[in-house]
Amino acid sequence: MSTRRFDLIAFDWDGTLFDSTAIITQSIQAAVRDVGGREPSREQASYVIGMGLMQALAHAAPDVPPEKYPELGARYRHHYASRADELNLFEGVLPLLADLKARQHWLAVATGKSRRGLDDCLRSVPLQGVFDDSRTADETAGKPHPLMLQELMAVWGVPPERTLMIGDTTHDLLMAQNAGCPSVGVAYGAHHHAGFEAHGPLFVAHTVRELHDWLLANG
Repeated sequence: MSTRRFDLIAFDWDGTLFDSTAIITQSIQAAVRDVGGREPSREQASYVIGMGLMQALAHAAPDVPPEKYPELGARYRHHYASRADELNLFEGVLPLLADLKARQHWLAVATGKSRRGLDDCLRSVPLQGVFDDSRTADETAGKPHPLMLQELMAVWGVPPERTLMIGDTTHDLLMAQNAGCPSVGVAYGAHHHAGFEAHGPLFVAHTVRELHDWLLANG
């Protein structure tokens, strides 16, 4: 019988595995400027990371009228794509994932990215075959709605108490809370960890190394 505590471990992507917070934030700011909206502050722009794209942009640019949302989304995608070659996994993520796979955890991604955007990332050679499943905001409900996790748990037959959600935003942790799943917060991404406590994470990791060590000891 397995002695591990979690059968299914779901990761957020941007800001948790992928070092993209600054570029997403700056792309949101540039997109809002492009359509004539009031540029959000860095804190306002980074707060929406993890939400579905249009939900995030609408929240970050409340003065932009809905009829401009398609243009706003297109400008965001333009700015993000223009800097795609600057994006990388955080150092230490590949060894972390390899150790979890070796321990026979099922690994999933639950992200606010689009399916196309996530698939582009997962085509990277080091990530081939690493993740067993994934859900994106454009194919199910966006965070903090629990549907992403509920769908993953249903597919793999894992109950909430044996499913762990790991993320860098309050949206991730609230999604886990709404799904009845335990969570771990990471403090090196989009949101300041001071906001995590309300959602009861088991642990807050300040580095990938801390996350790795905690999962090996407690996963």
